[in-house]
Amino acid sequence: MKKILVAEDTESNYLLLSIILRKEYEVCRAHDGQEAVEKFEEYQPDMILMDIKMPVMDGLEATRQIRRKGGRLPIIALTANAYDSDRDKAFKAGCDDYMAKPIMAPVLHEMIKKHFSE
Repeated sequence: MKKILVAEDTESNYLLLSIILRKEYEVCRAHDGQEAVEKFEEYQPDMILMDIKMPVMDGLEATRQIRRKGGRLPIIALTANAYDSDRDKAFKAGCDDYMAKPIMAPVLHEMIKKHFSE
């Protein structure tokens, strides 16, 4: 079973994502960007769903650090900010894809499948 690390500080958002994912994937959680970097090394996930606005370290910096550590896995940015400039920042930081909240389960499943089939 593929492992997905969900970096999300808001409990309700994490619960929604875990419900959407847990039938098909093993799900692990990081509460902030720093923990996401640590869990990336410890847990060795196949993909990361990365919230952008988090305490301690934001998702963009966490993505940069994971990429510097050699992480080649797909990282999908999840954010409440749906502006083109936010999308550009996510891609520049090293994210492979971008999804604005609220998350729609069918769209998320398609995006995950697309990245796992590449």
